Amino acid sequence: MTLHTVCRTDELKTGQMKAFTVADQKIVVYHLDDGFYATQASCTHLFAPLAKGKILEDCKVQCPFHHARFDIRTGAVIDWANFPPGIQLLNAVRGKKALKTYKVSVKAGAVKVKIL
Repeated sequence: MTLHTVCRTDELKTGQMKAFTVADQKIVVYHLDDGFYATQASCTHLFAPLAKGKILEDCKVQCPFHHARFDIRTGAVIDWANFPPGIQLLNAVRGKKALKTYKVSVKAGAVKVKIL
């Protein structure tokens, strides 16, 4: 397990997210009201780039393609893909799967992510 510096705290304002590649892992770092968090960069439904999605209230991220929603802190599925109408047919094949999350720490103004 190695800590990797991904950015400075002042590079991401509260309510923003940004994609990074760290140790061959594509991740998204989120700056929420209560700190920094990181998840895998791709939605677990059809691998859309979450950094192009939206941060919603209650610490959720919404996928830009099919509107799956995940808890940023835990990676848990809040709502599975539901857009456009009919996508639910594909959901029978692509079952719900949580996002992988990464431990984040902040030290001396640097945001660090632990990659296993």
